[in-house]
Amino acid sequence: MGSGSARRKGIALTDRQRIAWLRLIRSDNVGPATFRDLINHFGSAETALEALPELSRRGGSTRSIRIATVGEAEREIETASRFGARFIGIGEPDYPAALRQIDAAPPLLAVKGDLDVATLPAVGIVGSRNASISGAKFAAMMAGEIGRAGYAIVSGLARGIDASAHRASLDTGTIAAMAGGLDQPYPPENVDLLDQICSGRGLAISEMPFGWEPRARDFPRRNRLIAGVALGVVVIEAAARSGSLITARLAGEFGRQVFAVPGSPLDPRCEGTNGLLKDGATVTTRPQDVLQALAPISELDLFSPNEADEPADEPGERPLAPPPNDNERLVIVQALGPTPVEIDDIIRHTALPASSVYLVLLELDIAGRLERHAGGFVSLSMMD
Repeated sequence: MGSGSARRKGIALTDRQRIAWLRLIRSDNVGPATFRDLINHFGSAETALEALPELSRRGGSTRSIRIATVGEAEREIETASRFGARFIGIGEPDYPAALRQIDAAPPLLAVKGDLDVATLPAVGIVGSRNASISGAKFAAMMAGEIGRAGYAIVSGLARGIDASAHRASLDTGTIAAMAGGLDQPYPPENVDLLDQICSGRGLAISEMPFGWEPRARDFPRRNRLIAGVALGVVVIEAAARSGSLITARLAGEFGRQVFAVPGSPLDPRCEGTNGLLKDGATVTTRPQDVLQALAPISELDLFSPNEADEPADEPGERPLAPPPNDNERLVIVQALGPTPVEIDDIIRHTALPASSVYLVLLELDIAGRLERHAGGFVSLSMMD
């Protein structure tokens, strides 16, 4: 298996770029996919920040857009530094290579701990918070054996299966994906475990701001990090409606292998895992099931130039095409509705240049009038 140093590829952001990136992702209506499109169009975060008010106006917003200030970004970076953490960008060497490849990967991650762990191929292990004794023991056995084979174990720091997997891989490498800010661990009972992770051979990651207390809707975003960092995800004891099944679904969408541990049909904690097996997940009863399945891809170089990388040019040097005129903008808006459609279909339907369509969609997005969906689909906001 390749060494961590061999996997480190990328270009480091300058301090000025890092501040601009943090400002952009913390501004209103700018999520990871929007961030990527803004960088692709304008060439740099600084130029995109300057364009946000005009984009919002052209998109039909009647309110001023809130743009994160330099001072706010600098304070968050200082807070991270005091906490022993830092921010890494999607094109930088320490950013987890597999995570780069997913749709709407976080442009910036707050990280604390051993960054060498981020360069290891990873396996996700998730499951019930209310785990059985046998389930917790099996998770620890799987994490220990897979970790000793050279993989980092990534999970969500939850009680039950997650905590067992983290504890069993403290010496070999473990990654805790968090739903809130790095300084807001959940549940509180795992604060000591998080300290052990960050002070040893482990890493905590989050895309949320410092001070952000996790809410229910933040946990699917956390699950997306687990599925994105991992080459495959092992599910142990998951109920019919559980966050672990969200992680498994996302892993499948990202092209990752999904492994499920069969359980008793009389145990409701196993209903979800047994359902995954019916849907084609790999039957998993021992660590070798995972190691053999992932061996062909664990050596692959997952890094490729990312669409959100900034060029080395000075801000503003990229020539920009003129924006669409009002008639073209109207044609594009009228092609949209509450039903999600593919962007390629919008381009074909309107017969307008792709650059014009993407720019109008950016305008609507920044104005809060566009909804993005999985697979590159978009629709008009229901509030529109």
